[in-house]
Amino acid sequence: MAAALRRIQLGNALAAFGNGFTVPFLFVYVARVRDLGDGTAGAVLAAFAAAALLVLPFTGRVIDRSGPLVVVVIGAVSAALGALGFGLSTTAPAVLAASAVMGAGIAVLQPALATMIVWCSTPGTRSRAFATQFFLNNLGLGVGGLFGGMLVNEHDPASFTLLFSIEATMFLVLLAVLVTVRVARPVEAAAGSGAGAASGAARGSGWGVLLRDRPMVLLGVLGFVIFFACYGQFESGLSAYAVEVTHISTATLGTALAANTAMIVLAQFVVLRLVDGRRRSRVVALVGAIWTVAWLAAGASGLVHGAQAVATALLIGTYALFGVGETMLSPTVAPMVADLAPARLVGQYNSAFALVKQLALAVGPAVGGAIAAAGAWSSYIVMLVLCCLAVVGLALLLGRRLPERVDRPGSVVVARGGSPSGSGVEVPESAAETSAQGALSPEPAVRSGSGALSESAVLSQDAVAVCGAVPSGGTGERVAGAV
Repeated sequence: MAAALRRIQLGNALAAFGNGFTVPFLFVYVARVRDLGDGTAGAVLAAFAAAALLVLPFTGRVIDRSGPLVVVVIGAVSAALGALGFGLSTTAPAVLAASAVMGAGIAVLQPALATMIVWCSTPGTRSRAFATQFFLNNLGLGVGGLFGGMLVNEHDPASFTLLFSIEATMFLVLLAVLVTVRVARPVEAAAGSGAGAASGAARGSGWGVLLRDRPMVLLGVLGFVIFFACYGQFESGLSAYAVEVTHISTATLGTALAANTAMIVLAQFVVLRLVDGRRRSRVVALVGAIWTVAWLAAGASGLVHGAQAVATALLIGTYALFGVGETMLSPTVAPMVADLAPARLVGQYNSAFALVKQLALAVGPAVGGAIAAAGAWSSYIVMLVLCCLAVVGLALLLGRRLPERVDRPGSVVVARGGSPSGSGVEVPESAAETSAQGALSPEPAVRSGSGALSESAVLSQDAVAVCGAVPSGGTGERVAGAV
């Protein structure tokens, strides 16, 4: 299991490294280097988002039916072709087409990787797995951006072609690494084995099951507000506010972004230890409180007159506080999505949540840009403070609706039998993990009073059928992860 997961994480880090070469320079490349204008550059970013929104509603079904390998091949090849097309394009239609192909490829890779991480982890190890993914993503993007900045020359289009060629190569390296990973598809759980769906709701189409899953729907709403209030503002409203209201230079803005990345890289595993064993919903609520302080600091930076150093420090502190919050979200939100999903619909749930993120990333910059154009900066700060307070309230509400083993993994596993009374037996999760460790010589399953297999027995079977747990001669599906 550990070896397979390390390969998936390695491929993810390499792809993020390649992506970091070009992401900071897309706008400049289209608008200045190819001399296609700011309007075309803006349309390129919109094409990224539009392509993702177009393909994600169908991605989950493909993952669940055919396995992530199919999606990885399509996504990695599409992203590579789109990146290479960017480097060679000289006209607006060509750049827009490359943007759409690349955006669709990257979008479908995300839920494929999330599904593989779920397959290669147990509820007890899932938080660390997703935190590691987030850490490597940011490290790869940061290092890639650093090297890209050293290689790029605004007056030499060939230097940009080199960057996009490196990015395309990294996507193909991602594919080459991940097709070597042999992972077993988890044993299909009985109807209703997912923590977020009742047994009757677990039957039916993927979207139908998901939309009837109230905790998952609420988590989707919470995720939209989170992404809108943070990532949706990074490259639009917050950047404009920093330059126009706080009056910092673009170089200092780069320092603020570096502070965000540095905070993530330095604090991720420290934060992971601190939140381990805590209720995930309360950790997310704390993120909302921290980001409220961050936006208040940003607002204060625009009110400090005659003390530019103080204003700059407040603004950089805003980005750093966002980084702290991000390190708390990585081991909580994605694992909640995974733990709520029925076993046969993990891809559907991951794709749906990726769609929510893309919607927020499309709406956030549009709203931020409109407010920036109107110069209504006070309203902008107030709106985002209210959004962060909404994160606090939604997270606490979600905590009251989540199953115990989703909100606080490692506490108990509820073994629900088929007895008419509906009573269950609480079994320590460590006991379930001990049962999983005896996968090749399984112990007798726990049974309820009526003789039906208990949920803990099903859980143990799921824990067995993960990375590296296929007995000799077993039927494991060879699949791979993504960006």
